Amino acid sequence: MPKLQNLPKPTSPDCVLDHAGILELLPHRYPFLYLDRLLEFEEGKRAVGLKNSSFGEPHFSGHFPGDPVMPGVIQIEAIAQVACCLILLSFEGLDDKRPAFIGIDKARFRAAVRPGDALRIEVDLLSFRRGMGTAQGRIVVGDKVVCEAEILATMV
Repeated sequence: MPKLQNLPKPTSPDCVLDHAGILELLPHRYPFLYLDRLLEFEEGKRAVGLKNSSFGEPHFSGHFPGDPVMPGVIQIEAIAQVACCLILLSFEGLDDKRPAFIGIDKARFRAAVRPGDALRIEVDLLSFRRGMGTAQGRIVVGDKVVCEAEILATMV
């Protein structure tokens, strides 16, 4: 994938990548794209993303009617997408690769995520060798950690 300098410059000064850069970097598209902005990036170490949840997202209409909650699997996917950005921007030779889950460990869901919440998705890269990576992620809403997980992925 292209390095940061080769991606579209964000229109907002408070982020590293906005929607245009994310769409060029990640293969995901609506309704499976769960990252609105990449707020911070430290090559090979850390990335922070932003996801603004909205009533218009399809999962809220059925999970659960009258008490909408973002499913945990979508929260894990949001962590994975930030981890993917971190890896694709940090390492060479991944232009023809895409990420695939190989494991999820230590997942914890500590509070409900509801429409209107702004999710701060913080990811630290623990290791990346021979196309396989391990990352620790957490999602913070306001000042509360709502989700944590360690994810394992391979580039295929």
